[in-house]
Amino acid sequence: MTEWTVLCEYCGALEQLDHAGWRCPRCGAAWAITGSDRLDPARLSPSERSLWRYEQVLPVTREDAVSLGEGMTPLILGKLSGHPVWFKLDFLLPTGSFKDRGAALLVSYLRRLGYRRLVVDSSGNAAAALAGYCAAAGLSCDVFAPAATSPAKLAQARAYGAQVTLVEGSREQVAAAAQHAATTDPAAAYASHNWHPVFVEGTKTWLLEVWEQLGGHFPAACFLPVGGGSLLVGAWRACQALAGPYPALVAAQPRACAPLVEALERDAAEVMPVVPAPTVAEGARIAAPPRGRQMLAAIRGSGGWAEAIEDDLLIDTLRQLCRQGLYIEPTAALGAAAFLQALTHRRPLPEGEVVIVLTGSGLKTGSHGLE
Repeated sequence: MTEWTVLCEYCGALEQLDHAGWRCPRCGAAWAITGSDRLDPARLSPSERSLWRYEQVLPVTREDAVSLGEGMTPLILGKLSGHPVWFKLDFLLPTGSFKDRGAALLVSYLRRLGYRRLVVDSSGNAAAALAGYCAAAGLSCDVFAPAATSPAKLAQARAYGAQVTLVEGSREQVAAAAQHAATTDPAAAYASHNWHPVFVEGTKTWLLEVWEQLGGHFPAACFLPVGGGSLLVGAWRACQALAGPYPALVAAQPRACAPLVEALERDAAEVMPVVPAPTVAEGARIAAPPRGRQMLAAIRGSGGWAEAIEDDLLIDTLRQLCRQGLYIEPTAALGAAAFLQALTHRRPLPEGEVVIVLTGSGLKTGSHGLE
């Protein structure tokens, strides 16, 4: 069985996962899970169709799993501006977004450690996913969200029984309030999708599924939305679990908040915070992603790149997807928009299959004038 450890890429601290907490206590940076965790395809169970089929490379056993049947979402053929692509339909997961992958792992993991209350800071899909899995696990869930959050965005979390607290101030102040709340109760844990390394181990399963769905090989390129970076870093973790050649991982961010794009353009070693502007891609409006170094490593290690997307292109892309029966939220269309932008700019694309991840359901956000 894999011995799960975490490494701080800033100060070099190394710790056993079960004793590490959600970030490095020495310098405050995000942990990266490390260690040998290669997937043996011959050991995959043909009867297990959820993401728990990858138990051998997950830090939680199937026996300890809290599951709503998440995983093995469809991979379908489609077209964008006449070009054939594969769409990975992660908006069909139980609570309506890819965040269910990380939530299933993180809730299962924290319950196994004995926590009975999870504290979350989110105003959207992560709040819904973690609240839903807490409900399935019989755990209490406290959601901290910005005071300006639309009530409709938090309705799903409330329906699952989460206690929602609205916080005045910046996104960083919301996170600080959640972190403080988690320290006041020994039975509580800060279950951050942007910080906790176990969340990433759940998100890596989307690309493991794609590898199987394509007959045992990776695509040439993957285009995906990036905000906090769990989907991207998870994809790189999936690559490390299997033999290459690896896909080029292409990160798509809204032009209004694109710290990863800016770091790559500067050839920087760090992702520096930016001042975000308004955008319809609210789910990717993360001005200071904690996993910055891990995100850069995923892009550079895979031979990928990043695209900054204007809102007009995003809305046009949503229309193309709707005309194919794919109704998703604006943030979820970032990867598809990045593919279209790469075509428009005549960027050389790797030869072979292209996969575009569609991450969140449009039923959560309304039509955005697409009627």
